[in-house]
Amino acid sequence: MTDTGQAVASAAPGEAVPVNVVARAFAWCGVAVMAVFLLNNYLTNWRDWPGPLLPGGPAAGQPALAWIQLLLYGAGIAGAVGYVLATPARPLRPDSNAMYAVTAYLIRASFWAVLLIGLADMVVSFLRVEGLLPGLFGAELATDLGRSQFRGFYVHFPMAALGLAIAVINRGLGFHWLALLVAAAELLIVLTRFIFSYEQAFMGDLVRFWYAALFLFASAYTLLEEGHVRVDVLYSTFSERTKGVVNAAGSVLLGMTLCWVIIGFGMSGKSAVINSALLRFEVTQTGFGMYVKYWMAGFLGIFAISMLIQFTGYFLEAVADIREEPGKRAVQSHGALEG
Repeated sequence: MTDTGQAVASAAPGEAVPVNVVARAFAWCGVAVMAVFLLNNYLTNWRDWPGPLLPGGPAAGQPALAWIQLLLYGAGIAGAVGYVLATPARPLRPDSNAMYAVTAYLIRASFWAVLLIGLADMVVSFLRVEGLLPGLFGAELATDLGRSQFRGFYVHFPMAALGLAIAVINRGLGFHWLALLVAAAELLIVLTRFIFSYEQAFMGDLVRFWYAALFLFASAYTLLEEGHVRVDVLYSTFSERTKGVVNAAGSVLLGMTLCWVIIGFGMSGKSAVINSALLRFEVTQTGFGMYVKYWMAGFLGIFAISMLIQFTGYFLEAVADIREEPGKRAVQSHGALEG
């Protein structure tokens, strides 16, 4: 046992390289490649760098920048492998838990961000549709707040930054509160429509904005708690080691693959579905609705990123089950159906 009480992983008889080292290297390299891909996506599509130097790629007179972007992948992989080789005896479960912690922070930060952005944009939209912005902020600022790019930079982004900060302090994920707010926003529409005969486009936009966040962001947490519906007449009869094999294979072949497809197609260029909406601060065509449609495209990216990290941690946990490492996480299934 180590000082922290975790079992020290070691190579089994006949193993040239411990399985835990191979599994951890695969997992951390995958996370590193994803991080570099996202960084390069920003540099290429937002900062107009040429993209990684690849055969037929758009080096376009900036070979130095293209080489930097390509070498970032090598640096990320080298860093991941170096970390694993520097800690060869580290068990799998601590790394798995570290990835779960990263996902948890990302998700709760996203929840706080969409809560604050939704409330702030709703207030601005209400004041705009009722013609109150010029009297409160002046004609020039009122006009600026009617432009999606201005509202994104000066209203949404500060709210998102505040959400990141709150998530450091507040460790609750807040799923139930966001679900309650969705119901409250829908109830407000019903009351104002049928009692006061008042309804505006931004009210429906707020419901869709929060509901999309709830649906997509909760997926990673539900996977962690094994709350997704599982209907399998065979799985429940498997031994823990066999379940580990099934979960490890499923995490790689189904989970990680799906996430990479979303990331790859959604961020393949400036015209890709995620990048295009974010770059243009895309809004709906409802006139005086909320200016948050581009965030909903970004939700797909957050969903894929969080699920990819979560599946990677799930893969490490599954391999730990195969190797029968101690310290298995106790999970209380909420709504999972087995049998």
